[in-house]
Amino acid sequence: MNSDSPPVSASVSAISSPPAELKEQNPNLQVRFKSEGGRLLLLLPTESENGFGAGWTEVWQQFKQRINSGERFWQPNTTVHLIARDRLLDVRQLQAIADTLAETDLHLKRVYTSRRQTAVAAATAGFSVEQHTPVSHLNQPSEAGQALAEPLYVEATVRSGMEIRHPGTVVILGDVNPGSSIVADGDIVVWGSLRGVAHAGSSGNERCLIMALRLEPTQLRIGEHVARAPEKSPTQFQPEVAYVAAEGIRITKSTDFTKLRLVSQ
Repeated sequence: MNSDSPPVSASVSAISSPPAELKEQNPNLQVRFKSEGGRLLLLLPTESENGFGAGWTEVWQQFKQRINSGERFWQPNTTVHLIARDRLLDVRQLQAIADTLAETDLHLKRVYTSRRQTAVAAATAGFSVEQHTPVSHLNQPSEAGQALAEPLYVEATVRSGMEIRHPGTVVILGDVNPGSSIVADGDIVVWGSLRGVAHAGSSGNERCLIMALRLEPTQLRIGEHVARAPEKSPTQFQPEVAYVAAEGIRITKSTDFTKLRLVSQ
């Protein structure tokens, strides 16, 4: 494959390209690197800005030009945070960006996106990911009482060093390994073993739940409540639910939790 060609099918093409003078006036229409708070950010242009949208072909060419230019200001082995914004990216595109960064001793670590499909692709490819509502700045807080985002479904193993953040419920079809973490404004459901850190209701909702087929967490958090795993692991495992009771976080069998819910109603 020619390294200057975008590693995607021909069906992904550039949309009407904005005039050069408009690109110069609006940095949101360009691929660019930026140093912020000690981090190296790679910012991609938005898919829709003032009626224009840059397709993947144009984005890829801009990215290659930035990488190959002599204006590098970063140190070798620097980690990169990809600000994808509203751009739809698949696993191949994300991996192509990571591989090209690696050729210049840069390492893609985390992906920020407002697109659920991009968040799924990033987690599937093994990158930490943070999905957020479309805002102009990463640190802008969400409005109080804002509705949760659509659930994020990830069919992959969450490996050590990975972190997934989502403003809604997170469903993992796979294992969550030690050294990884899941942070969700909603519930966390793991169809597998949960052995990392899980924080449900991260925006303060204590009614959220953490569920797993095999619950062996390093740490559990629901809202502001924190609990650690018992020192001795059980000899047998079955689906369990963690929830907040009057005395703090409790863990019970999923079947017993259903009965508790029926009684409380």
